[in-house]
Order: sequence, then structure tokens, then C-alpha cells
Amino acid sequence: MPIPEDVTGDEIDKDVKQELQSLPKTLAEDVAKNLVMVARLIDEDPEGAYGYSKVALRLASRVAAVREAGGFAAYANQKYSEALAEFRAARRMTGSVELWPLMADCERGLGRPEKALDMAGAPEVQKLDKAGQVEMRLVAAGARRDLGQLDAAIVTLQSPELASNAVQPWTARLRYAYADALLAAGRQGEAREWFAKAVEADKDGSTDASDRLAELDGVDFVDALDESESESESEGESEGDSGSEQQAQGVADEGHKE
Repeated sequence: MPIPEDVTGDEIDKDVKQELQSLPKTLAEDVAKNLVMVARLIDEDPEGAYGYSKVALRLASRVAAVREAGGFAAYANQKYSEALAEFRAARRMTGSVELWPLMADCERGLGRPEKALDMAGAPEVQKLDKAGQVEMRLVAAGARRDLGQLDAAIVTLQSPELASNAVQPWTARLRYAYADALLAAGRQGEAREWFAKAVEADKDGSTDASDRLAELDGVDFVDALDESESESESEGESEGDSGSEQQAQGVADEGHKE
């Protein structure tokens, strides 16, 4: 796959660059460029990112960072079986538990919420950092919802991180998930409160909490372009009516003259 000229490979994280030092120099550079493209495209063009990840895997499948990138790209394309295999491979190579929540979410994606819940109760969770533990909590709550256990999902999300007023990278998503679970359980008033709290924490628009809040408040958004087009059509119809009236008046005047 083509690599843009502005991509040098030096953009990758220094830890990944260190991993690639085990490869011949030219090969390492090619792999690095493909990993840069995966990171660049994964949000806007997940299919493109997946294509570059496959190239990197073909070139250096024994590098943990490459297997991890392949997992993320497959996950972004909802290829959960493939993503799980890549995450497992990366974990075997590094011994890290960092990917544990994503592996559990892949189990959800494969229709195995019970397996995800088993992973949520595993010793590996205690080795996760705070962000990883919050992510695991979100996955576990999602698994409860998959099983139709709404009340259990709500309880799962209730935590010191949810109650905290401090805004962390995960705060908006945690509050949003809690609000969504409350709404699904028919607790609309509480849901509105938590969607509002999610909006407060969501500075970069990572969720659609503001839209959900507006929906609960009965606010309808009208597209400005559609509105202007409608006004133009109305004006055109009015002008047409006016012209017809003038024409009819002219005919009537001619009749009086005769």
C-alpha cells in the first residue's frame, strides 16, 4: 500500500521504535511507516488502517507492537476474532495485562458476555492501572446489558471514579455509560442528570452526550441549510402566486375594457 511522502517512520513512539531495532534497518523503517499509517487512519478510515496493519504483520509478525497494532485495526473494523488473536499474541510476547479489557470486549463482540464477565473477575484486573480498571468496568457493564441485566449494569458502573468530581480521560465515557444504563432502565430523570455531567466532562466531543441530553429535553435541531432552502421555496411559491394573481387581474381588466 502506498505511503505518503510526509511519513518517515520517525513519528512512532520511542518504545515501539526500540522494539523494531531487532529488525534489519530497511525493514524496520518500512514497518514503522506502516504503523504510522495505522495510527493516522484508525479513527477516520479504519479499513485503510486495517490494510496497513496487514502489511506490517506480513513484514514483522514477531514484533509485539505490530501484533498489537493489528489487533487495534481489526477491533476498529469489528473483526473481533482476529483482534482477540492478535491481542493474545501481543500479551504472550510482552507479559503485559494492558490489553485485558480489550480482549474481554472482543469476547462481547463474539457474543460471549459470560466470558467477558469471567475476565472482569480475574486476577489480571488487579494489575491494571486506574484507566484500565475503569475500562474493564465499562466492559463488564456492557456484558451485563448484553445479558439483559440492567440493574446489575448500573451497579457495576457505580464506583469512586464515577462519584469523583475530578475530570479524567475516562470520566465522560464512564458518566455517559451510566446515564445510558439508567435510561435503558427507565430512570429518565437520573439519566438526564448524568448525561449533563457527561457533557461537562466531554471537552473534546468524544461522546454524543450533548445530543442525548437535548433529546431528553425535547430540543429539535433544524439544519440551517434545509431551513434556508425551505424559505427559498416558500418565497418562490409566494412570487408564483403573486404573479398568477397579477395575471388574473390583468385578464379581468381586459374584460372590463371590452
